[in-house]
Amino acid sequence: MHKKEVVAMLLAGGRGSRLGILTDKTAKPAVSFGGKYRIIDFTLSNCINSGIDTVGVLTQYQPLHLNRHIGIGIPWDLDKSIGGVTVLSPYVSRENEAWYSGTANAIYQNIPFIDYYEPEYVLILSGDHIYKMDYSMMLNNHKKKGADISIAVLPVAYEEAHQFGIMNTDENLRIIEFEEKPEKPKNNLASMGIYIFNWKILRNALKLAEKNHNSSDFGKHIIPFCLNEGNHVLAYEFQGFWRDVGTLESYWKTNMELISLVPEFNLYEAYWKIYTNNEIQPPQYIAASANIERCILGEGTEIYGSVCNSVIGSNVIIEKGCFIKDSIIMTNAVIKENTKIDKGVISEGAIIGTNVTIGEGENVKNCIEPQICNSGITAVGECAVIPDGVWIGKNCAITGVTALENYTNKRLESGENIRLEEVEE
Repeated sequence: MHKKEVVAMLLAGGRGSRLGILTDKTAKPAVSFGGKYRIIDFTLSNCINSGIDTVGVLTQYQPLHLNRHIGIGIPWDLDKSIGGVTVLSPYVSRENEAWYSGTANAIYQNIPFIDYYEPEYVLILSGDHIYKMDYSMMLNNHKKKGADISIAVLPVAYEEAHQFGIMNTDENLRIIEFEEKPEKPKNNLASMGIYIFNWKILRNALKLAEKNHNSSDFGKHIIPFCLNEGNHVLAYEFQGFWRDVGTLESYWKTNMELISLVPEFNLYEAYWKIYTNNEIQPPQYIAASANIERCILGEGTEIYGSVCNSVIGSNVIIEKGCFIKDSIIMTNAVIKENTKIDKGVISEGAIIGTNVTIGEGENVKNCIEPQICNSGITAVGECAVIPDGVWIGKNCAITGVTALENYTNKRLESGENIRLEEVEE
């Protein structure tokens, strides 16, 4: 018997280009977050905490980190013989040889996976948001109200509503109109990209959308189609903490929120745990020379210098004389002696040399990606190397194994970049 009441489909194939160099080598859902987690952990943990044990994870862009992290789903108790977690990559078939070309197209290509479980309902999720949500409450409301489709919505500030898909509803929260990023929004109920569909209705809509659109999408095609067909589309209002960490600034800010005196988003609640695939690490080591003020520290991290208001991942080494402030240092990074980092994001496995300064100078927008790097954050890419004694300004982006000759007079001015291609051996 393989029938399941509900199957969750988790969209995790996007690059997340607004995160800049943080997603050069990995998909956005696999980016480190909060010292020990990856972004996708929050959605996967929501599933198992909500009693949903059949999850398809749709991957595409740079899936290696994500595939390794998910494995067979043991950390989330999703290693089931029937159900559990299944990684779904694009594949060649007699009818199709294409990559996923839209959110709905990705689900369409995996209709056989869903059909195998004969579900009554399909839950559509995104793998790149930070939140805790009991999907079973949304499903119960969906069934109680006799809805065909339920869309989770979140009230946002009116001045920000033009950035979202906005749901216009009647007094019973039945959606009567959907507007994608309207210039003059009629209300502030923003779609969270979380949908519950009656599977028969979604299956039909996916097949029709595929005939009419090259890159079918839920917001642009499926939801408007279902509204036009007269389906009962219901808004489910969510009141908790939810963050889209799709930009470098929002990613940095949400990490920093975790270490406020009374964090709105609490990682330590026993009744709603966040699970992750984390190798067994040695304990943290805080040397006598260390000075730590309000930080999150991952397992196996060694601190010999000063760290203030920062999120430090697992197996990080911060040597003597360092001063790290308002920064995110990801797993396996090494910060060598007497280095200063202010408002930096240092990716996994990066090595920062001795006597380096990062994050000083004027707040000049990045010359290549001003829309991404404009809030004073300097980002160092995965496994990048910064040589000894260099000075790096604000809003810079650095990738690759850099050497002194890549810097002008040992300096990289604010808003400038060094992006070296990897050299194949």
